[in-house]
Amino acid sequence: MFLEIPIENIRSIGLGTRKKLEKLRIKTVRDLLFHFPHRYEDFSAICQIADIAIGASVTVQGKILDIKNIRTWKKRMYVTEAIVEDNSGVIKAVWFNQPYLAKNIRRDTLVNLSGKVVLAQNDACFSNPAYEIIYQNTFAKEPLHTGRLVPVYPETFGLSSRFLRFIIKPLLKFTDKVPDILPEAMKKEYRLPAIKWALDQIHFPENIENAELAKKRFAFDELFVLQLFMARKRLMITRQKAPKINFYQNLAKEFVDSLPYKLTEDQRKSAWQIIRDMERPEPMNRLLEGDVGSGKTIVATLAAFMAAKNQAQIAFMAPTEILSRQHYEKIWPMLDNFGVKVALLTSSEAGLSGKPLTKAALCKKIKSSEAPIVIGTHALIQKNVEFKNLALVVIDEQHRFGVDQRAALQNNESRIKNYEKGKKPIIHDSKFMIPHLLSMSATPIPRTLGLTIWGDLDLSRLTQMPRGRKPIITKIVPRAAREETHEFIRKEIKNGRQAFVICPLINESDVLEVKSAKQEYEKLYKIFPEFKIGLLHGKLKPKEKEAVMAAFVGRKLQILVATSVIEVGIDVPNATAIVIEGADRFGLASLHQFRGRVGRGEHQSYCFLFTDSSSANTAKRLKAVSTAQNGFELAEKDLEIRGPGDFIGVRQSGLPDLAIASLSDLELIEQTRESAKKLLIKDVNLKDYPLLVQKLVEFKKRVHFE
Repeated sequence: MFLEIPIENIRSIGLGTRKKLEKLRIKTVRDLLFHFPHRYEDFSAICQIADIAIGASVTVQGKILDIKNIRTWKKRMYVTEAIVEDNSGVIKAVWFNQPYLAKNIRRDTLVNLSGKVVLAQNDACFSNPAYEIIYQNTFAKEPLHTGRLVPVYPETFGLSSRFLRFIIKPLLKFTDKVPDILPEAMKKEYRLPAIKWALDQIHFPENIENAELAKKRFAFDELFVLQLFMARKRLMITRQKAPKINFYQNLAKEFVDSLPYKLTEDQRKSAWQIIRDMERPEPMNRLLEGDVGSGKTIVATLAAFMAAKNQAQIAFMAPTEILSRQHYEKIWPMLDNFGVKVALLTSSEAGLSGKPLTKAALCKKIKSSEAPIVIGTHALIQKNVEFKNLALVVIDEQHRFGVDQRAALQNNESRIKNYEKGKKPIIHDSKFMIPHLLSMSATPIPRTLGLTIWGDLDLSRLTQMPRGRKPIITKIVPRAAREETHEFIRKEIKNGRQAFVICPLINESDVLEVKSAKQEYEKLYKIFPEFKIGLLHGKLKPKEKEAVMAAFVGRKLQILVATSVIEVGIDVPNATAIVIEGADRFGLASLHQFRGRVGRGEHQSYCFLFTDSSSANTAKRLKAVSTAQNGFELAEKDLEIRGPGDFIGVRQSGLPDLAIASLSDLELIEQTRESAKKLLIKDVNLKDYPLLVQKLVEFKKRVHFE
């Protein structure tokens, strides 16, 4: 097949060039054709030399009167100078460190020169212009590098856009061999061009409008396939079976009335969405989003309580032992009054409703269903942990928990693996059910990403904070104001409060990050000699980490210095100040997570963003953090500032750059989402669309979101 021809079969691509192209993930003709320009140089304005304006980007056509190389000993480089003439005047062109040009472009040669015109020694001059030799005695060729909108491609060392234009242009003669995956009716509805035209115009557009329309076509293709993939994934989940959880209104009311506070409207709405999902015979796949402290855990606890009262079991997984114990210590006393036992199982401890147990004893109780709710880390997925009738999995801080992982909790790994490997799909009966899944996250997802990357999940949002919770005051602190901030923290601690200090993010190595944390600890020890300071970093053993956290929670430490490993969700109501050193090095979502370590009690809390950066972009980003009222607002600002590519799971997903860039285009997202829905309603198995089926197979191999 033409598109699968290896690049080494293309004339003018040798071994060296092939290796360079492979760095750009180009191995076949298809890869070359779909290696799109990321911008265009506008050299379409062709003018006479006499009409050139300084600072303009233009193209002139003229004859080479003279060309020579000059060696500048001072800077140790070659300068190539050419004098070009048309019927209106002459102009000089200068190239740096390209002495071979004097051989390539001879006197009396007719050339196009395209580039920016600068002023040099009071004369107009082209500096490093693109050039193209015009052959008058041969069939007129369309210019590639000058006199038009010129494509500029993603490049690698030793592989220029000029060369890419040279090898891509001849391939465009064969674009009629590229299959068009979109149905004709869909192209007509959204006014999308044919694939052949789009390929021609994205590489060598006649005008910028054509280039944009071609980009839209390919962005639509990629997003449509993504939406189709997610819609089918959702459909596959609905075809599986899950235990039905009945809703007992009186019990739910008793539980809510027993709480020492009133639920927010968002909590009530989200709890109802979850309860309705669990009443259905197919598995729930819901993500509960909410700011730190918005009350996600209590919503999940209500769902777990309802499942337990249906004689079912619940696995409640947290990312760390500290968080697991924190959930356990909050939940078991709450449910003990209702006769529901709650267990804790991590790699280092086990317990049931406040009483310590051996792991073996607890595993027996889980197997016999005497422990209906089990809270723990990934220790819950171990083979020696068997649930009798698992109905609900709650995951804290993980957007996705695959069907195979859910099955692992049900001890049915082999059957799921059989399904995953593409063998004949299993039709699940009542003996093999997939538990409902509720994921929780304090990292809000922008709306457009929620409709695409996380399109296989139903979303519930907690945008309101519990009553009485005071907004955290956030301040950007330049170096000159640090002493004042330290004095403020001293007063807070003397008033009985505590403080976090987050060290700068260091990407190079864990060793450097630990060194940074130790240096920060020593510096603060000198600034606050009267206070007890703790240190938390990634190289500490789990028991050492827990001992430090326990000392801080128990108020034996006044200041906790930590690297970015500080656990999401750690609850220290007495901590009212957090200092984030090198705030400009962290993403907005991380800064918001850190800020959520404080503001969990009755006292006013403060977040101080320390930065030495004076860049406008840093100021814009940190201002977004200081002014955003909640994580959802901040997530949208982050998307606006950084673009979709830097969001967790997006850049690593394998999606093409053009699709990633379109993840903030709400109109295009809604169009592709609606199109995918319509097509699946019409033809759920896509029997009439074999090209789309093939595309989905390729998409699954290339793209991953787990």
